[in-house]
Amino acid sequence: MPDPIRLGIAGLGTVGAGLVKIVQDHAELLAARAGRRIEISAVSARSRGRDRGVDLSPYSWEDDPVVLARRADIDVFVELMGGEDGPAKASVEAAIAAGKHVVTANKAMLAIHGQAMAEAAEAAGVALRFEAAVAGGIPCVKTLTEGLAGNRMRRVMGVMNGTCNYILTRMESAHLPYDEVFEEANALGYLEADPTLDVGGIDAGHKLALLAAIAFGTRVDFAGVELEGIERISITDIEQARDMGYRIKLLGVAQMTGRGLEQRMSPCLVPAKSPLGQLENAMNMVVLEGDSVGQIVLRGAGAGEGPTASAVMGDVMDIARGYVLPVFGQPARTLESAPNARAAAPAPYYLRFSLMDKPGVLAKVATALGDAGVSINRMRQYGHADTAAPVLIVTHTTTPDALAHALKGVEATGVLTAAPVAIRIEEV
Repeated sequence: MPDPIRLGIAGLGTVGAGLVKIVQDHAELLAARAGRRIEISAVSARSRGRDRGVDLSPYSWEDDPVVLARRADIDVFVELMGGEDGPAKASVEAAIAAGKHVVTANKAMLAIHGQAMAEAAEAAGVALRFEAAVAGGIPCVKTLTEGLAGNRMRRVMGVMNGTCNYILTRMESAHLPYDEVFEEANALGYLEADPTLDVGGIDAGHKLALLAAIAFGTRVDFAGVELEGIERISITDIEQARDMGYRIKLLGVAQMTGRGLEQRMSPCLVPAKSPLGQLENAMNMVVLEGDSVGQIVLRGAGAGEGPTASAVMGDVMDIARGYVLPVFGQPARTLESAPNARAAAPAPYYLRFSLMDKPGVLAKVATALGDAGVSINRMRQYGHADTAAPVLIVTHTTTPDALAHALKGVEATGVLTAAPVAIRIEEV
């Protein structure tokens, strides 16, 4: 049997501890499948004395992850610290410069610095793998780079943040307002230290940018992702969507158009009976559409110790077997810089207005919509709240530009008591 492959693990939080457990619990199984033993040489974390539920005594300890990355007795540097810059970036760069393979779960770092890191890794002849950075245990990166490599991809779509999906489905099932479920999710440890990374769509936007780069052969462009979070979604929106046969999801969509690369992460209404509509709680789903294969649906746990550590180990196993593929599915130097394209495909929209409770207000709203070429499919006015009159409108198919013009026209009438909510209805 060939020499063991030796790991250096930086970051011993939930995922890092989970990876150690896999190595310790499945040593013989891993060796049989990889054709060589998987061993841990050294580890690094911020706190040495913390109880992580695993025995770390067999391994050397490094306080500095950069020193760990350069150790002569490791072959693969596993970065599980997080953060787009700082120790994570410095240690990955050090590992590549030292000729070490790298496995990371750090979507923020790769969404910002992925192109430069890919070029450096490929020039050094080492692997840079990141399955765990996108949708936890779902093997969507491997599916795109390998299983669907013979397809011209048409669209990448999915629910890529389990926390947002938990909040939205919990609001619906328990009939609870957003603020209450947000606090519940925070108490359960689902939210990042900066919650806007989750509920603002940033975390999911990082993942979408990585998948888009692989799918369309482009340089990672997180700055080109149109972002809108779930903060303004109310229990009213969720209940009305359900009554119409839809559910609200934070949905990412990327597709190449004649205008350039379209990337958007925003709340959408999707059919309740569709695979995306049936996705519950903290689960993730990635939908891949290719010209030959058609539509592929991948569903699974998008976070957590086991699923994410499983994805990390999958990358380690590929390296142990000798697989060193281009980071984004083709040589980094051949990736193109695609123009950013705003979403332009027509769709119906769900609109919620809070209007002054005065005669003629609805007529002004209808006129503003009509003047912008947006026609009303159905409208509902329900129980008043103090002096405000809540109104729901579902439009016929219209373009995002026409809708934006219509909303400006409604705001100009002076009849709104709060900012309007507009949610795209996506047929998937």
